[in-house]
Amino acid sequence: MSDCIFCKIVRGEIPCAKVYEDDHVLAFDDIHPMAPTHVVIIPKNHIPTLMDVDAANTNIINHLMTAAQKVARIKGIADRGFRVAINCNVEGGQVVFHLHVHVLGGRKLQDELG
Repeated sequence: MSDCIFCKIVRGEIPCAKVYEDDHVLAFDDIHPMAPTHVVIIPKNHIPTLMDVDAANTNIINHLMTAAQKVARIKGIADRGFRVAINCNVEGGQVVFHLHVHVLGGRKLQDELG
């Protein structure tokens, strides 16, 4: 989508602090972190929400979770622990309607979600 901020990041039109990238996903530091480590992982193809994952693109979930593991190792939080969150739709807290995963860590996390 031409007006999606995450699509613009994928295309290089908006800079990001890249943490990890492969053929399927891009991970970068969140600009409004909710924990000392807060990385957003997005598929390179536009998928609006988790509810838009279907049989044709279900493999993206595997790519996102594998990237979350790699990001945790890169950021040094894999052994200490971290949270992976996907917000879905407005009441689920989704702000940008491009499927994305939050990886949060760097301190003991309580009930708050990113």
